[in-house]
Amino acid sequence: MSDDLTVLEEALDAFGTAPTLAEMPRRTLADKGIDGPTAAHVIEEVHTPFNLAYLTFTTGSSAFQNIVGVVHGEISGRCAVARTLFERLGSGPAERMLVTYPPLVNVFAADALRACGVTWGFLKRSSRDALLVAACRDKPGIILGESSFLRASLEQAATLGLKSEMPARAILLTAGTPLDEELLPVAESFGYEVHDLYGCQEFGWLTLDGVPLREDITLVTSPRGPAFRELVVGGLPMGDSFIVSAAGHVCDRAGEIITYRRERTYPEYEVVVTHTRAAAASTVEKAARTILRIKGRVVKVAPDLVTGAAATRLRLVPGLPGADGAWEDGVELEGPEKTGLFDVLVEAQADLQKSAKSDPAWIKRR
Repeated sequence: MSDDLTVLEEALDAFGTAPTLAEMPRRTLADKGIDGPTAAHVIEEVHTPFNLAYLTFTTGSSAFQNIVGVVHGEISGRCAVARTLFERLGSGPAERMLVTYPPLVNVFAADALRACGVTWGFLKRSSRDALLVAACRDKPGIILGESSFLRASLEQAATLGLKSEMPARAILLTAGTPLDEELLPVAESFGYEVHDLYGCQEFGWLTLDGVPLREDITLVTSPRGPAFRELVVGGLPMGDSFIVSAAGHVCDRAGEIITYRRERTYPEYEVVVTHTRAAAASTVEKAARTILRIKGRVVKVAPDLVTGAAATRLRLVPGLPGADGAWEDGVELEGPEKTGLFDVLVEAQADLQKSAKSDPAWIKRR
């Protein structure tokens, strides 16, 4: 080996600025707060870009499970939702929550739970037996899980004579699937409250017992029919439509969004950006592609896009003509109140362009 090569190697070891594999920052399951077992996943390490706060996946309830990216700018909004949620539940700091399905923590964001002073834990195994053991041993104040699983577990506790061993009081926070209404009388026999939490990995929690948890939620006309309304969060349609009724939600009569009467919207809305606060159309065009990739929502940019506008304007249009073969006129949304989430994602794209993280071993040239 030549002296020059030896000097280069020693300099690399002493002064190299690019990290080795051992020196790379790591975001573990524990860091994300989802370090619990599931029977539906394999643990896989990935290289995650710095511009994302974390990665997660859709649940697969309506389609193949797809990857979801959460940008740093979304975390403050998820923290605000968590504060509102626990205030409505009447839960104080240091409340203990038992999470039956670890990925549900990603819908909160672990930082949101930490900011609210909530501690959480998981089942030893993903089974009803494990839920009963954890509930009887740890006496959690909140149990978060899918409603049919919770109902079956409580019925099993009664059958096994464990009712007296269960927590004296608990809040059952149901999520992930439409509410199993048969849970309500079973929970009442235990003296437990039931609350219906609706949301998704892409956008976080959106409603509690049919009452919105965010200020940028809009209900618009749904292609499903006059009885339904499509739920739009921050300018981005959910692809879910609900009956809206003054009679109220079964868990809270003040909640008019009947989340357990969900229908998939068809044809789904696409989003067209007509006005933006951004200075460059290219930023919005890149953000539109990003939203499709990390949130699974189709966003298009109008050819006559107005840049530097006072507020964002979006038009929601069905991706296909209606049953009569005619195209709907669409729904107009104007920011800042109704386009909050969309604006956060555009800002994330703009921030990335200002301070992109690059690797000297992978330089893209035009």
